[in-house]
Amino acid sequence: MTSRSQTITNPDWLDNEHAGQMLVTEFLEPEDISVEQLAGDIGVTPERIAHVIAGVRPVDAELDLRFSRYFRMSEGFFLRLQSRYEIVEAKRVLNGELDRIVPRADKIAA
Repeated sequence: MTSRSQTITNPDWLDNEHAGQMLVTEFLEPEDISVEQLAGDIGVTPERIAHVIAGVRPVDAELDLRFSRYFRMSEGFFLRLQSRYEIVEAKRVLNGELDRIVPRADKIAA
């Protein structure tokens, strides 16, 4: 029996860090900021941030605004990270199904 699963070779898909992982590796660790300190400084519970870091909870618009203000990033920065992660994960789930969808413009031209 052969496997029907595809091997992912696209380098963009091999390491799909979610916004919580990026928060840790790019912001918290380099600045030596604890989850508790960040939570207190931006007015949320440490559990909420811990859930984002663990990938249990996505970054929402409100949390994006708080993170963006705190780290002096553009509004929407963390939401874009979250969206990028979700799009790649959705492509993984669809696993080629999108290729079978014929764009409307192609149907009209035919």
